[in-house]
Order: sequence, then structure tokens, then C-alpha cells
Amino acid sequence: MIYLLFGYLIILNLCGALAMRADKRRAKAGRWRIPEKTLFLLAILGGSLGCIYGMFHYRHKTQHLSFRIGMPVILFAQVSLAAFLSRFFF
Repeated sequence: MIYLLFGYLIILNLCGALAMRADKRRAKAGRWRIPEKTLFLLAILGGSLGCIYGMFHYRHKTQHLSFRIGMPVILFAQVSLAAFLSRFFF
């Protein structure tokens, strides 16, 4: 069961980082963009670390206060929830 969870998180974080990369490339090319709601949804579903990595690695959305504050808050909430739940399951 734990392997499924780790696999899920690895895939979702990879998707988050790649979504940031794709959106940055699309922004530079003047093409259709990935909606901000989609980027936040990826983070909320468990890809927050990947989104944060992609945000700073590709220098994308770093000027948006909602991303600079929102993504770390989502990550903190997820880590806090995981720590809380781990007391009951492990």
C-alpha cells in the first residue's frame, strides 16, 4: 500500500514540474497556456513539491504572489496532514 502512495506522489510531482515547464515554454512562444487552476489542482492532489521545484527551476510564476505563497502553504498542509495521519497508521 505504501508503495502505491509513493508511486502516486512521484508521478504527480513529476507531472507538476513538467506542467510548469510546459507552461513556461508556451508563455515564451505565445501559445495556449495551462490554466492556473490546473497548476494548483496538481499541487493540491499531491504534486506540490514538484510544482514548487518547477516554479523556481524554470523561473515560472515566481512573480505571482498567489504561487509564491500558495504552493508552500499547500505543501506545508500536506506534510502536516501526513504527519498527523502517520500517528494512526504507522
